[in-house]
Amino acid sequence: MGSHRRPAQPGLDRSTRVTVLSVAAVTAATAFGAAPAGAAPRDKPSDTRAQVDRLYEQAEQATESYNKADERADKLRAQVERTKDSVARGQERINTMRGALGSLAGAQYREGGIDPSLALMLSSDPDGYLEKAAALDRIGSRQAGELKDLQQAQRELSQQRAEATRKLAELEKSRTAVARHKRTVEHKLAKARRLLNSMPSKEREEYDRSSRSGEGGRAELPDLAGAGAASSSRAAAALAAARTAVGRPYVWGANGPSGFDCSGLTQWSYAQAGVGLPRTSQAQRYAGRQVPLSQAQPGDLVAYRDDASHIGMYVGNGQVVHAPYPGASVRYDPVGMMPVSSVTRV
Repeated sequence: MGSHRRPAQPGLDRSTRVTVLSVAAVTAATAFGAAPAGAAPRDKPSDTRAQVDRLYEQAEQATESYNKADERADKLRAQVERTKDSVARGQERINTMRGALGSLAGAQYREGGIDPSLALMLSSDPDGYLEKAAALDRIGSRQAGELKDLQQAQRELSQQRAEATRKLAELEKSRTAVARHKRTVEHKLAKARRLLNSMPSKEREEYDRSSRSGEGGRAELPDLAGAGAASSSRAAAALAAARTAVGRPYVWGANGPSGFDCSGLTQWSYAQAGVGLPRTSQAQRYAGRQVPLSQAQPGDLVAYRDDASHIGMYVGNGQVVHAPYPGASVRYDPVGMMPVSSVTRV
């Protein structure tokens, strides 16, 4: 009997047919815009820029945490030094009191070694002895008072030592937090820099020229007045200082004068006007009276995002001066470069 199986097509074995079908599938997928299986997807330039923006934002948030922990560590270091000085002074005082009490105890021993009535009977100078005995009684009362003072001083010294130990432990925790936040910032910034370096030079230059959040991140703004006048002489002085910083590099964790992060710039600028601001942008947003953006005046602080993780200084004409991000210098940008969360008049 003859076979009913269909004869194989000439020149096409099984492996060849599989290959032909695979090529056809890839061709169809390409025709419909799908990437071949296993192909590495390529980010569009806008996607890469968005990733860089997110990394810079996360780095800025970590920088805020770093600045906060570092500020806390500075305060604790100062407190520890003051407590250590207080402990040293207390110990010196106790040593002096112990010395005085030792002298009194020696005098009592020397004068009170025999029964007082027998000493009076044997004394060739009873009146002189009575005078000495009265003096010793007074010394005894004084010694009791100084002993009480010594005990109180010892209790205070013990409390101060316990406080110093507690603050040292807090300082160590704060130092650990500073180091942790620093590692986070460095990791985010390094990743952002790698992404930027992966972009074609033309797109990288365009990113460096553009405001960080691009057109998509701009806020809806009210009508803003022209340059106007600063709200006070100190605001004018702070703005003048900030203008001198234009062109200096962004350096995270720095507050001048050679480099700045965002809150470091505003803190340094107001310090030149004799005004002390907190170190972080989150604290700076509450360092004065908040006003509507429509009433912003030169020298006002403009905080961005809901968490106030970025801050700049309003210069008028819808512009701020700020330290944008690593790789960029202090510069002017539109006030609406990112969503504005508050405007603070110092």
